[in-house]
Amino acid sequence: MHELGVVFHCIKQVNEIAEENNVKRVNSVTVEIGEVSTVIPYYFEDCWNWAVKKETVLKGAKLYIEKIEAVTHCENCNKEYPTVAHGKICPYCSSEKTYLLTGNEIAIKQIEVVDN
Repeated sequence: MHELGVVFHCIKQVNEIAEENNVKRVNSVTVEIGEVSTVIPYYFEDCWNWAVKKETVLKGAKLYIEKIEAVTHCENCNKEYPTVAHGKICPYCSSEKTYLLTGNEIAIKQIEVVDN
């Protein structure tokens, strides 16, 4: 389960941002997880809930997860399509000259802090 490592990295980033901004307490964090990022949201949330119990600034912080849809671009017909439904082969022209535009990333979207 690599979600734990991803959670630790996310917590480290939030802690750094909190320190840079003199934040004493984080109430919640919104994380965007790509549909094909290999991170399973349920496991990520489970690891998060375990890890934030051991934190200071993030102790008890809620986690909100938003899914980033996987979208692929076809270089032959220049169209975009949903990756999960069609995979690597373009549903419009059957080309394999495609690449992923979105859906493989993980990003911290928002950090809500408690007023100091």
